[in-house]
Amino acid sequence: MGELIDLAERRTALRGRGPRREPVRGQLYFDLGCPFTYLATERVERAFDHVVWTPASAASLHQGAAAQDPERRDELRAAAEERAAALRLPLVWPERFPADVCPAMRAAAFAAEQGRGGAFVLAAGRLAFAGGFDLDDPEVLAEAAAAAAVPLDECLQAAREQRRDGAMEAAGRRLLAAGADRLPVLRVGRSLFWGEARVAAVTAARSGGPAFARA
Repeated sequence: MGELIDLAERRTALRGRGPRREPVRGQLYFDLGCPFTYLATERVERAFDHVVWTPASAASLHQGAAAQDPERRDELRAAAEERAAALRLPLVWPERFPADVCPAMRAAAFAAEQGRGGAFVLAAGRLAFAGGFDLDDPEVLAEAAAAAAVPLDECLQAAREQRRDGAMEAAGRRLLAAGADRLPVLRVGRSLFWGEARVAAVTAARSGGPAFARA
């Protein structure tokens, strides 16, 4: 009998002899108060070798003002619910949606500085939109920090640092000037893709799966 061949080992060996793949970086601009950020986060993290997590004010892209209008808010909810159903992801609205999530955004900025941005954004998004918890609750922020392995005391301190707000507002204004009008926004090289549907198309292309694949 011939020698049995381990196909997994063979594929690994063949990849090792092929051309070396350059790592691909992405930059995700997000707002934790945006349900579409929650819907996109995990797929973005899986699709790229490295992601720069950048908090950006949704209000600077006029999303905040739209969310305060009852009719526009209902439209946003309906669109998010439809998309979540298509992706087969849970969606539970926090009691105070839409609400000020500035402290959580400051904490996310700190987590990104610690190299834990993706883990924090994923944890906070799940707490808010899969659990229905309000991110302005310090206990909820503490749970997100613990899930993301972010130092708790420093994270809660960052949540109180209003000096961080300027950078998030400036990021939103830069995106608006570049033509974006909604979050999340994904930058790959010099290209910008805004809105969860466009981000989904890019991540699907990177991952080799359909845009509607479950995260």
